[in-house]
Amino acid sequence: MDPSRAFVKNAKRVIIKVGTAVVTRANGGLALGRLGSLCEQVKELMSAGLEVILVTSGAVGIGRQRLRYQRLINSSFVDLQKPQVELDGKPCAAVGQSGLMALYDSLFSQLDVASSQLLVTDNEFKDPEFRRQLNHTVTSLLELRVVPIFNENDAVSTRKAPYEDATGIFWDNDSLAALLALELRADLLILLSDVDGLYSGPPSDPRSKLIHTYVKEKHDETITFGDKSRVGRGGMTAKVKAACHAAEAGIPVVITSGFAADGALRVLQGEHLGTLFHKDAHLWFSVKEHNARQMAVNARDASRRLQVLSSSDRRKILLDVADALEANEELIRRENESDVCVAKETRIADALVSRLTLKPGKIAGLAKSVRVLADMNDPIGEVLERTELADGLILEKTTSPLGVLLIIFESRPDALVQIASLAIRSGNGLLLKGGKEATRSNAILHKIITEALPKSVGSELIGLVNSRDEIPDLLKLDDVIDLVIPRGSNKLVSEIKESTKIPVLGHADGVCHVYVDKAADLDMAERIVLDAKTDYPAACNAMETLLVHEAVMKTGGLDKLVLALQAAGVRLYGGLKAADRLTLPKASSFHHEYSSMACTVEIVKDVLGAIDHIHEHGSAHTDCIITEDRDVAEVFLRQVDSAAVFHNASTRFCDGARFGLGAEVGISTSRIHARGPVGVEGLLTTRWLLRGNGQVVDGDHGVKFTHKEVPIDCRKKASRMLDAANGAVYALSSGTLEGFSNGINLKTG
Repeated sequence: MDPSRAFVKNAKRVIIKVGTAVVTRANGGLALGRLGSLCEQVKELMSAGLEVILVTSGAVGIGRQRLRYQRLINSSFVDLQKPQVELDGKPCAAVGQSGLMALYDSLFSQLDVASSQLLVTDNEFKDPEFRRQLNHTVTSLLELRVVPIFNENDAVSTRKAPYEDATGIFWDNDSLAALLALELRADLLILLSDVDGLYSGPPSDPRSKLIHTYVKEKHDETITFGDKSRVGRGGMTAKVKAACHAAEAGIPVVITSGFAADGALRVLQGEHLGTLFHKDAHLWFSVKEHNARQMAVNARDASRRLQVLSSSDRRKILLDVADALEANEELIRRENESDVCVAKETRIADALVSRLTLKPGKIAGLAKSVRVLADMNDPIGEVLERTELADGLILEKTTSPLGVLLIIFESRPDALVQIASLAIRSGNGLLLKGGKEATRSNAILHKIITEALPKSVGSELIGLVNSRDEIPDLLKLDDVIDLVIPRGSNKLVSEIKESTKIPVLGHADGVCHVYVDKAADLDMAERIVLDAKTDYPAACNAMETLLVHEAVMKTGGLDKLVLALQAAGVRLYGGLKAADRLTLPKASSFHHEYSSMACTVEIVKDVLGAIDHIHEHGSAHTDCIITEDRDVAEVFLRQVDSAAVFHNASTRFCDGARFGLGAEVGISTSRIHARGPVGVEGLLTTRWLLRGNGQVVDGDHGVKFTHKEVPIDCRKKASRMLDAANGAVYALSSGTLEGFSNGINLKTG
């Protein structure tokens, strides 16, 4: 159940208002299927002990269709050639009401439910005695398990323009439903419409977003309403007005689709359905939702300011971050120790505690990796291709930041430093959500890094998300956030992929294999296997399964490897073959990431058997072969379909820093965009720059295409030109063309 909908558990009396667009089909005929489904839902709610009151529209629409048909069959051919005068709504209402109620009575009778008709006008509500009697009658009907069905008696309404007038006690069936909700002290009002709820703009506009919880202070001035309903009077504007009126008086309201077969039931089950109006909504969502979007927008704006800085200025930011980390090492260590202490007290798994702990030398190592990033070639604006399309028309393909990244990671505070430094180097905005077990470590690291950012960029470049409750709101922001990178458990990654339209980059598991071939150097194999498992067991690139050629078992090599692992404190589990032959407990699954001092051992026939095992049970992360047979090694390297495949080297080498990337935001097992350790290049996209001197297409007659490849200038010259351009942008934005950081004076060239 959605926490914001928990109040429905206590709802006893519910009013359901059915719009004309729900009652009728597009051609004006009755939507029998939808009405039948509604009656079945009412029956089910009543069986669950709820009191249900219906407010229905549709009488005018049904009557108009009947009267048009009546007029058609009674008209001569000459009459049909004349302009047809639109039928007055009052006789339409009188004719349609009886047919509508007959239908409701028939449908409910099939379900052994009695229904009743109550026609009201707004003038009647001015009479206190009428209101008292109305309450008494409805209460009696509900006690008798009868469904009261209300409709405005349009046939005798005294208003001059009952379909336009918005004055009086109520002015349409939406406002009637809201009025009845107050008069009859309902616990919930459901307004069934022909759309899923209230959108930020016309539902037909792909840019419009469904608003799950309406906050008047936030949405009142920002919503753009489309055309009113094809039938009925007010459309969504009237529904919102009625919903606000009821909600302000303390009656929760949900606007949702009446086209769904079980919409009302799902609302009463507390599902995140439609748009909720609640008097306390501003306390639940206004700050949170505003903060989520504003944080993302601020990060995007700051990233654009970062991109216009010169390469040397961006490099200096990273060097300042590295210096700040080292200067505050003691403070970082104290905060991290507090997190570790709490984690141990709450009995968090040892593997998570290991990832959480910033071991001695870790801060120095992080500072070093930041400096490595600073000394790398500037990745922004690099020309990858240059083509002459026509004489004087030059096209360039250049590198460009992705935009705003949302990184969700568990346990490892060192990841925050790596990710933040990569974002700065690649010119991206960044939103970070770390695990709650690292709250203090993440907070101090974020503070140190953002304080090192210059005011010209702003600390908003890197936002720290403090509450897990904000994640669902951030995952909705596909118009602001460009990429989500989850670093954590299979469950975390899977949940995020299912919850967002934003592209997701990451890996769910790190089930890494080491295969020891029959031609392996066993001393080398022992070193690699021990390192791959014991160097950092909690890492995603640690060995989880040891595969051994059956010939190695026959020569005693497998026994040697098993003894070495057991002597190092590794718990071993056997596959189908190894469990029996080595007397090991059977592994529960081959696809298992222990993240601890444990691993699975299995025996395979040959290298092809190892490859098949990896493809069936692996996670496409990192896999290794140990052999002196280069032909066998090449088979393994070419055929294993993993992000990283090694020969005679530990799986622990699969790391951004060890690959020379400076740092990594994570390791991707995806096959689109980036794969393996994701460094700066994985956070870039490309864009096209076209420089001409007045060329036009003119049906492809305006130019003579040449499509010649043009040599790319040396990197230093290109970098200096880019710095000049960026410096000019910065100088213009700051109001001066002189003295900007790269030292080039545009006035003198």
